[in-house]
Order: sequence, then structure tokens, then C-alpha cells
Amino acid sequence: MKVEVIRSPRRRKTVQARLADGVLRVHIPARMSQAEEQRWVTEMVARFERRASTSGIDLTARARFLARQYGLETPDSIRWVENQESRWGSCTPAQRTIRISARLAREPLWVVDYVIVHEMAHLSVAGHGPRFWELVARYPLSERARGFLMARGLETGEPDAGDEAPDEPGEAPLGAAEQPREAVGPGW
Repeated sequence: MKVEVIRSPRRRKTVQARLADGVLRVHIPARMSQAEEQRWVTEMVARFERRASTSGIDLTARARFLARQYGLETPDSIRWVENQESRWGSCTPAQRTIRISARLAREPLWVVDYVIVHEMAHLSVAGHGPRFWELVARYPLSERARGFLMARGLETGEPDAGDEAPDEPGEAPLGAAEQPREAVGPGW
């Protein structure tokens, strides 16, 4: 990717990048050091490459397909996000929204599907108890995908602390109405 750096004396703190005619134009403050410039150029190139890799995967279509295939609830909204550096995905059950890290677009599709299934399971069960893992296990490659992420150092394999309370009969399920917090998986 061709990169053009534009230093601006009016720009104080922000860095901006735009792709135009195949050239990534990175706008930076004029006072920025060469090392800072290089760091920001590298970051902006990576962001635009991630964005380009996400365009090949229609998350809404994948979520609908996987929900039908494995009997899961479909989110009202699912989208790629750039700001998840330590998680692969997140779900807000109360709003029925799912966000998938754009970093995941570089992984095999069956791993992307696992993360989508994992997050869609949170639409029914907010925590990571046995009932939640039963839903995730409907996806036949779930153990393989978890192993893949563990081998890459991207998943701990350990449940979140406090999530091991069993879903016993008589207990209230941890659904969206009962727990409107953001639910996330281990290492997500």
C-alpha cells in the first residue's frame, strides 16, 4: 500500500488517515517526531488492512446462518469494531448487539464462526455457566476453535472467575432482562 504523510502545523494532537486513489494519506501534527510518525503510519496501515479484510465477511449473514443452523437467537445488530484489542468479541444482551474485533477477520472462517456462536449464546445466557457452554457446543468446531485460539495465545481456556455457578432448576436464568451488563467470554 502506498503511503503519503502530510504534516500540518494546525493539527495539534490528532492523526487521521484516508484512502484515496490507492494512496493512504496519513495526516499528522507537524511537530511529531520521526519515531512517532513511523508508529502512526504503521498503525494506520494496519487499521486499513484490517478494514479491507473485514469487507469479505458479512457478519449479519453469518449470524443468521449460524443461528438457524444451531438453534441460537439472532442479534439485532452485529458489526466489526476496531477498538477491541484484548477481546475477540463482545455482546450486550440488553441491546441484543454483538461486536466482533476486526483483528479476527484474518483468522480462518471457522474460528470467526465460533466467536459469533459464542457471542450469540450470550443472547440467551449472559454468564459462562454449563447452560452457556451447552449452547456453544452446538457448533461442532467449538473445541477446535478454542484450541486454535489457545495455541495462538488468544484464549486462556479458563472460565471467568465467578461464572461457574451451575444453572440449576429453580435458579433465574442470566438472561438479558435480568443482567443488562456487557457479557464477554474468557480472553475475549
